[in-house]
This record gives sequence, structure tokens and C-alpha cells, in this order.
Amino acid sequence: MNPPQPGSSRAGGMRIVGRVLTCAVFALAGLLFYISAQTAKGTDLRTDNSLLKLSDVIRERSNQNQQLQGEVGDLQDRADELAGQQAQSPADLAQLGTLQQQAGLEPLRGPGLVVTLNDAPPNATARIPGIPEPGVNDLVIHQQDIQAVVNALWRGGAEGIQVMDQRLISTSAVRCVGNTLLLQGRVYSPPYVIRAVGKTDGLKAAVDADPTIRNYLQYVAAYGLGWKVQENPEMTVPGYDGSVDLRVATAL
Repeated sequence: MNPPQPGSSRAGGMRIVGRVLTCAVFALAGLLFYISAQTAKGTDLRTDNSLLKLSDVIRERSNQNQQLQGEVGDLQDRADELAGQQAQSPADLAQLGTLQQQAGLEPLRGPGLVVTLNDAPPNATARIPGIPEPGVNDLVIHQQDIQAVVNALWRGGAEGIQVMDQRLISTSAVRCVGNTLLLQGRVYSPPYVIRAVGKTDGLKAAVDADPTIRNYLQYVAAYGLGWKVQENPEMTVPGYDGSVDLRVATAL
């Protein structure tokens, strides 16, 4: 009998172990494919809303809300047309028109102010010697910045305000999700344009006097955030065309 060659038994053992591991890997892969198929139930996991990023879900809902708001606007126009066909006195029609104007449901024309806010340029650095380099939060528009402008314009005597392409009404709320604006179910990215109809002197004075805006202007000078104020002698803000139903919570 020939004596065993050095290392032959070790090599054979390694081959056996390798085969076992290979079989185990294929078995595990098959199990994973089965679980994935059962979870997906025939759908594409990549397009499952539960796996989308929050921003993607918000934008999807924003597009749906935009379509629904258009449908609501069409129905509102039809309802106004039918109401106008009913036998109403001129006094009633005049009162209805006044209430719709005050509620922000009708377009508004006149002189006004346009305020534009924008994020700082990419890779912005400190523009004033001696100040620290900016962090991420120093370079983007925040909810408080937009709210400050809107509130200042109201205090300055604005008769109507439009943010982006939407008219604000008494139930409107300005909210930010990350670095995007969420307004009445729709999402917007900067630059943010705010338009107000009213006496421009009063509007501009209120904006200049607001302490939150003054603080924002320090960041404009320091890091290059966008800020522009323009007077317009004749501008138009649209009427609000969404739902005006109020939903309130009641105690049990």
C-alpha cells in the first residue's frame, strides 16, 4: 500500500467543506427569493409606497391634491353659476360678492409687493471675515422665515396674499417638510415667491420692521441666502379655489 501523500487528507476535507458551504449558500438564496416573492405578492417592491422615501410620498400626494383641487375649483365655479341663476335680490348678490372677496375666493387686483426667498448657492461659505463657516441649517429657507414675511405683510395692511401659486385664506397654514414647503396639500421647492396686494408703503415698512426678517437678513449678508423685494404698481392674486369646509375636533 502506498503511504498517504502529505496534505492529501486535508485537501479532501477542504473540498467536502466547500461543497457543503456551496449547497448551503444556494439553499439560503432560494429561501430569500421565496420570502421576497411572498412579501411582494406579485408587485414590484421598488415601487411599493411603504418603501419610498418620505419626500417621494409627499410629492406623490401633492400631485394628487393638485388634481383634486382643480376638480374642486370646477365644481365651485359650477355652484356659483347655479346660485347666480336663482332668484336673488341685487342686495343679496352684492353681499355675496363682498363676502367672497373678504374670504379670498375672488381674484384681487391692485398695487403690491413681491418678496422672494431662496436657499444659499451650493458650497456657500462665510462672506464676512470672522464669522464661523455655515452649517446645513444656515443655508436653507425655514418655515419661520416664510411665516415671518407672511405675517409682516398682513400687519402691513395686505388685502390678499399669494404664496407660490396659491391664495392664502383664514385656514391656510405654512409648513416646511425638510427643505420643501407644504402648503394646502401641495409641495414646493425654493425659490419661494410671496405676493401681496395692498399699499406698498405700509407693506414695505412692516417687512423692514419685523425682527425675524431682520435676523434672516443677517444670514443673507453672511452666507448668501436669497432675498428680493419688488414693488408692483398693478398686480393680481388669484382667488382661492380649494375646499373651504372647516374640520374641528370635539371633546368626547
